[in-house]
Amino acid sequence: MLVSPESSLKKPDVYETQKIQLTSPILHIGSAVSKLNPFEYVQTARKVYLPNQEALAKALHKQGGRYLNDYIQAINNRDNLENLLKDAFGEQWWDAKDENGKLIFPKQATSHKHTEERITDLRPMIRNGMGQLYIPGSSIKGAIRTAIAYYLLKHSDRFHIPEQCRVSEIEKKLRSHLGELKNKHKQKFTDDDLFMNNLFSDYQLIYQDKKYNGSNQNRDFLRALSVSDCQPLIERQITTKPGKSIPVNVPIVAEVIVSSRYPDYLAKYKASLYVEMVRNVQTTFTLTLDTEMLSWFKHKQGMQIPFTNLEELLKICQEFTQEQWDYEHDYWNDIKNNPRAAGKNLDFSSIRQFYEPEKSPFSMRLGWGSGMTGTTIGLLFDDQLRADIRDTCGLKAPGFEAAKSRRTVMNPNGEIKFVPGWVKCRIIESDNCSKL
Repeated sequence: MLVSPESSLKKPDVYETQKIQLTSPILHIGSAVSKLNPFEYVQTARKVYLPNQEALAKALHKQGGRYLNDYIQAINNRDNLENLLKDAFGEQWWDAKDENGKLIFPKQATSHKHTEERITDLRPMIRNGMGQLYIPGSSIKGAIRTAIAYYLLKHSDRFHIPEQCRVSEIEKKLRSHLGELKNKHKQKFTDDDLFMNNLFSDYQLIYQDKKYNGSNQNRDFLRALSVSDCQPLIERQITTKPGKSIPVNVPIVAEVIVSSRYPDYLAKYKASLYVEMVRNVQTTFTLTLDTEMLSWFKHKQGMQIPFTNLEELLKICQEFTQEQWDYEHDYWNDIKNNPRAAGKNLDFSSIRQFYEPEKSPFSMRLGWGSGMTGTTIGLLFDDQLRADIRDTCGLKAPGFEAAKSRRTVMNPNGEIKFVPGWVKCRIIESDNCSKL
């Protein structure tokens, strides 16, 4: 068997590419920092600003007096900062610039405040190197990978899945080694060891009748799929076909309700989170499938790759999305409103209405809020096993389904209106290329 570095493999000349328009009612993709401390943001009645902290400190110091010390003290006391900033920089303090002429409170780091509550422990959304909100291609590809794994295991016979990777065998191994999942390191790699490596990386690359070996990463058939980052989520106005102007990519900070239920299915309030999100998302990204490269991968135990083109791949994602949709539909139909839940009116009428259609209108679910059902193959498991995994790896909730809690988003009027993460993908441009 010949062994050759990846660099010696000829770049394929046959590929399919599709430009996808992605839309979503509301979305949050987490950043490297899970929470911001009070020194990292400024809130007013209508806006939340993420200032350039170094520039702000220098500008306050330059103003002289006690501005910088008073600013620090005001944050420690959780006091309102507006009057101090007005005094230091004028009525339109948000337009203040540093010594290089750059805004201390950048426009791309400013969100509309969609809650009357005082924000604590703000959870920021991911930004690109320019400080702009965006959706990384890695987030989309991760969702696609989970959808493919789910589809393969659900249709094991059709794609000749090895016996040790069938759902029944995975469940058996999980039950026998459940205690080991208390170890965080084990949790991280358990799915790889049980089935992911076998499904995606147990391949030989056969190119021009030669076999190439390498690491699991090099033998992962999703190397043939490239997913670009989405275009930055920049707030703007668009005109609909009827001629109505609507805002898209609106950055907001909203109150997110974390709720669960009592044994009688009455809704239970758990917590409020304050999260930077984007409303009315509209952006684009590109999928590219090297169809020639995909043909190089031959599974060592005869498993078949479940798609040969992007149309088939998107259908796989749609099927997984429908499974999640059905599960969420059933959950919310069972939950009862609770108008007196620790001072919150847990009225989920709008959420039930959102899940009314039997067929999911969405293509996939991304990012924060998708939970255990959207980021794992858990819906294939026995209900009790799924609950046991939750109790071992996360917060225990004996006697309840997994996942027990949900996240919903309030509008500016304090009404529970939105569910994060659901996205639609529409092909707006398609191309097949082959170099002669």
